[in-house]
Amino acid sequence: MPVDRRRLLIAAAASAATASAARAAPLATFGVDAAQYGVRPGAAEDQSARLQRALDACAQSRAPLMLAPGVYRAGDLRLAAGVQIFGVRGATRLSFTRGAVLIAAQGADSVTLSGLAFEGNGVALPQNRGLVDLTSTRGLRLTDCTVSNAGGNGVAVTNSDGAIITGNTIVTSADNALYGVDNTGAIVSNNVIRGCGNGGVRVWQSAKRHDGSVVAANTIEDIAARAGGTGQNGNAVNVFRAANVIVRDNTIRRCAFSAVRGNQASNMQVLGNNCAVMKEAAMYAEFGYEGAVFANNVIDTAENGIAVTNFNDGGRLAVVQGNLLRNVGVRRPDNPPEWTGVGIGVEAEAACTGNVIEDAPGYGIRVGWGPYLRNVTVTGNVVRNAGIGIAVSVVRGAGDATITGNLIAGAKRGGIVGMEWAKAVTGDLAKDGAAAYPQLKIADNQAR
Repeated sequence: MPVDRRRLLIAAAASAATASAARAAPLATFGVDAAQYGVRPGAAEDQSARLQRALDACAQSRAPLMLAPGVYRAGDLRLAAGVQIFGVRGATRLSFTRGAVLIAAQGADSVTLSGLAFEGNGVALPQNRGLVDLTSTRGLRLTDCTVSNAGGNGVAVTNSDGAIITGNTIVTSADNALYGVDNTGAIVSNNVIRGCGNGGVRVWQSAKRHDGSVVAANTIEDIAARAGGTGQNGNAVNVFRAANVIVRDNTIRRCAFSAVRGNQASNMQVLGNNCAVMKEAAMYAEFGYEGAVFANNVIDTAENGIAVTNFNDGGRLAVVQGNLLRNVGVRRPDNPPEWTGVGIGVEAEAACTGNVIEDAPGYGIRVGWGPYLRNVTVTGNVVRNAGIGIAVSVVRGAGDATITGNLIAGAKRGGIVGMEWAKAVTGDLAKDGAAAYPQLKIADNQAR
């Protein structure tokens, strides 16, 4: 059908006029202007009471509440079901002045917070709560917001279903940027998280069970471990007891412990993340998990690369595939040498295939630890410049392993070496064969 040029030009002009009118329209065109309730940006006095009246009225009518640019001093704001608050991104700021937290929802479904900046002013928060604190909600949307200087967690989401937390910036939280406990189906994506005291994103359950959250395409940097501990703090993404969680396509830099740490987290998938400068193992599956996939990640500079461990505590069933690791071995002073400089460690029901590992002063790949080895295959990997290319446990009681088709170059203490714990007890099995160890199949490796 021929295009009528005149009609096309008229339609385009009408569309442009509509868009221009929308930009020029007052806030109330798209919702309820908070000024109708006496809320004034930039006012020296606390605005909590007026804001609360506006929130309650909009909850009853299900109309969005619009906040103009400026600073609103407030605290202890309570959100009812259906509340939607919209600000001007980068210009509408809520500054914490009173109460336990700045803004909270309890049992309120379909809450939306968008285009708002929440400033915590470093005021201490109750333990495990957040400056933005959301409990027992369904359908939460937190988008295009900034959360800064929280004196605890930046955002806390508890016992909620289907939360979408995307496009936010969360910086300088004293504890965690996002503290999530007992949630299901959360999507945490495209956020920028920086400079937090103990953690970036925590995906926790109070007991081992399904979670199903997705942590994707976030930038997470400069995570400390001010509360100390041996791994519960200092991680960009920490998954604890939560099953079926996906952590993918994140860019992670400078953490006191790990980029991604799964503890008792079954069926966890860690895919396509880019990580650098980790002061412990960059990625972990530990303590009583069943099922973990680490694939297509890039890790540059860490104490260790990927640790799939704790068969002694039931940790088993893993795939470690297609990862690129380099420059492991940055040792913390309190760790013994045998615990550092390991590219990849696997123990039980695990396939370690197609990885490239460069500059691992301990072991390129460690297969088992003492008797904790069962049903592991190590195939098609490239290991360059390692202390030992592939270390495999030959302690009495250690189980089966197949090590085939690997390329090992520049291994200073042997290409493939049998170990009793941290002690090398064989020559180079890549050259000498493993006839003395019928539980091992070692074939078609190239070591030089």
